[in-house]
Amino acid sequence: MKTYSTSEVAKVVGLHPNTIRRYEEWELIPIPPRAENGYRVFTDYHIETIKIAQIAFQIEVLQSGLRITMVDMVKAVARYDFTEAQALLDHYLNLVDQEISDANDVIHVVEEILDGKTEEEGTCLTRSEAAESLSVTSEALRNWERNGLLTIKRSKNNYRVYDGEDIKRLKIIRTLRSAKYSLAAILRMLNAIDQEKQDIKPLLNPTDPDDSILTACDNLIVSLEKAKNNASELKQKVNTMQSRFFNNKK
Repeated sequence: MKTYSTSEVAKVVGLHPNTIRRYEEWELIPIPPRAENGYRVFTDYHIETIKIAQIAFQIEVLQSGLRITMVDMVKAVARYDFTEAQALLDHYLNLVDQEISDANDVIHVVEEILDGKTEEEGTCLTRSEAAESLSVTSEALRNWERNGLLTIKRSKNNYRVYDGEDIKRLKIIRTLRSAKYSLAAILRMLNAIDQEKQDIKPLLNPTDPDDSILTACDNLIVSLEKAKNNASELKQKVNTMQSRFFNNKK
């Protein structure tokens, strides 16, 4: 079997040698054996695993544990657990589909806001219920509140309650955070909605498309579709690796 030094692997995959060592520390590749001189000895399996990681981390979508799922998938490949890797990719694809659905939902919410539609009364959720419905943590909701992105009402027993309009607002915040908008940028957009005398259309659909909530959602959907394509490609690559290297499993 052909073997490689750290610098040779780095050249093949287009990374710095220090990055290759980091991959080993992070358990993203199998631990390479050492030669008599103490140097690491890499194989084609290491190279293919690094290529898997490069595709896996190409799309930076952090929401709903997407990034963590990809990290776990690469680690599964690194320890030759192909069944677990495929299961994680299936899970990832399901998560991406849900994220695409959520982003489309926010587009619908923004369109309703532009049309002046309000949520019917009836929804009343606790913080934990609201967090669960949005697939975020309660701490994320606290952080958004602390940064002035929303003000939550209190029930008679002084508990925070989230109504339908709050959930709409939270959906917008969640999606914009997924699209990597800063809290300050999100606050500016939301403040436009809160100012009743201001025409919010220029701020929701501004001249500069980078400041548009609708554009942000569209761009996020494009990224998610790319992530979905990458995951489908990875499923094929993992199958190929299993066929090619299974007999070399330690």
